[in-house]
Amino acid sequence: MLKTSMKLLPLLVLGAVSGTASAAGFQLLEQNATGLGNAYAGSAVTSENASGQYFNAANLADLEGRQFSAGVNYIELESTFNNSASTNPAGHPNLGKNGVNGGDAAFVPNFYLALPLSKDLTFGFGLNAPFGMRTAWSKDWIGQYYATITDVKAMNFNANLAYKVNDQFSIGGGINYQKFDAQIETALNGAPFAGSRDANFAVAGDSWAWGYNLGVIFKPSAATKVGVSYRSAVKHELEGKYSVSGFTGPGAGVALATYGFTAATGNGKVNIKLPDTFIISATHQLNNKWELLGDISRTSWSDVPELRVQFSNGSADKVSKYDWRDTWRVAMGANYQVTDAWKLRLGLAFDQSPVKEGLRTPRLPDQDRVWYTIGAQYKLNKGSNLDVGYAYVKAKSAHANETSASPAVTGRLVGDYDSSVQVLGVQYSMNF
Repeated sequence: MLKTSMKLLPLLVLGAVSGTASAAGFQLLEQNATGLGNAYAGSAVTSENASGQYFNAANLADLEGRQFSAGVNYIELESTFNNSASTNPAGHPNLGKNGVNGGDAAFVPNFYLALPLSKDLTFGFGLNAPFGMRTAWSKDWIGQYYATITDVKAMNFNANLAYKVNDQFSIGGGINYQKFDAQIETALNGAPFAGSRDANFAVAGDSWAWGYNLGVIFKPSAATKVGVSYRSAVKHELEGKYSVSGFTGPGAGVALATYGFTAATGNGKVNIKLPDTFIISATHQLNNKWELLGDISRTSWSDVPELRVQFSNGSADKVSKYDWRDTWRVAMGANYQVTDAWKLRLGLAFDQSPVKEGLRTPRLPDQDRVWYTIGAQYKLNKGSNLDVGYAYVKAKSAHANETSASPAVTGRLVGDYDSSVQVLGVQYSMNF
């Protein structure tokens, strides 16, 4: 009968992008509030405070004195599944609920420090979350046998050095030590197995891994800056445990075996390569009031062609094919200096999805999206300022047409996901 459920294990590191991730895939761009108001246009060449080092370590070279920045972004997703032609699984004739919301919300904090070591050499440190998402589909929705809860997050420790070669050219680079945590849950249909109750499948794992980042900044004129940065892929090997709880009655053992489990609990590991990112940015100061910003970035999501689960008990690997594509993001923005104390920001961006049509699942109902952003900066005094930003991110309607090898057991999922994200960011920066 059903032989695909253990393929749920690879999804512990993918989850549902309809969670708190606002960029394509499960990437989080919200690494500060300074850039949020510009939709992160000009990110690899913006050095207003210590937080600019995440997007380009060379941004540290333009800072003066010791600085720190601390902030938080609140990310709220609305993702509604609108059923059109789904079919119910065996034993569950009333799961056709429409308009189910699988979205969730999260706070994403960040912290940055910049310390000059000499006239031209600056050390920086950042703590941030470059990847993450959370979704919570209810256990009585029609897709409960495909996905219920997914929680994925990466915590990144980043040490950087920047060197100012001359007034026109700066370079920078750093190392990253990253922790990746993942948790996933889904329902397993017990009705076909001698009337057993449904079970809950849960798995959790974590991993630590290393990466690096590089960047350069070139100033062809006093008014124009160009930046290029690269953040490497990070290879994770997650180790964790799974459990299956809830199967009862004479069919419990058959159900467990049919879903591919040799035991109700066990160990396993999953290898995943989080993608690298390449950014080209530019800013141009039109006059003492207006600044224009632009950004083009590429993320190598094709580095995730499949996910493979290996088991400690010697069972055959479980493989899920994804065939993702590399994605491009284009952003533009503008800053307007209202007074010496107040600066206003605007931004617009197009963000491409890595998911190809026909390969979309409720754990990744991703689609191309557009960012609309606004923000402001207020200088509290000579050495400190406060940034706020807001983004409304609207995704295209994403069509779903998913079935398993045994649709009588899991049902068939046909409909559309309508998703949007709102982000509110606040950040405090100061010299000390």
